Amino acid sequence: MFKKVLLIISVTVLFAAGIYAQEDSTPTKSDKSVAASDTSTKSTAFRPTKDQIKKGQEILKTQKLFDGEATGIYGESRPAIKAYQKANGLEQNGKFDKATLAKMNIALTDKQKGIESTSGSASSKSKKPSGSTSSTSTSDGPKRPAPFRANKDQITALQGKLKDAKLFTGEANGERSDELKEAIKKYQDTHGLKTTGTINAATIEKMGIALTDSQKANVAAQKAFDSGKKD
Repeated sequence: MFKKVLLIISVTVLFAAGIYAQEDSTPTKSDKSVAASDTSTKSTAFRPTKDQIKKGQEILKTQKLFDGEATGIYGESRPAIKAYQKANGLEQNGKFDKATLAKMNIALTDKQKGIESTSGSASSKSKKPSGSTSSTSTSDGPKRPAPFRANKDQITALQGKLKDAKLFTGEANGERSDELKEAIKKYQDTHGLKTTGTINAATIEKMGIALTDSQKANVAAQKAFDSGKKD
């Protein structure tokens, strides 16, 4: 009889231990909700509205940094945004982020007020070990700006200058050609410029041809990028 009692007690203890172990390894509802909350927080990024982008572009136009249309779509306004950010000591990411909108006195939505600025995530990226590399630019330096592009009027004026210098015999029609490229190389070589044959800002300015406001912003953004690479 005594052996049966011991056997029953032993079986009961083993069964209870198994149930406890199973409950301990199963995540609770609160654990799941915390994990889901963390995931949703990480995936939330600050995004400006179309109206905010439009207002920002209008401000850039008044400051002579952007000469395009205020459409509410980033388009070619990113270099101008970077130039504004650099002038105001902000992260030069080419976006209307929370800090940039605040600097421009553009009101945030209630939803945006609860989202951290993307500059926070950028600064955390900069804390990676020195041995790690990444192609994505962080707060350590500005992003590469779009390539400089001359407009047709500027190309026509450039062709006229080259014709006057007896370096180009083609028509001043604003069209690019191999002959024009060779003429530009000769001009660049004789004026101490980098001999690329491309119609860049340095060559245009050397000829006394004016840059547009957006091109000036592009040049400023390129200088900031080059300076960041040297550092």
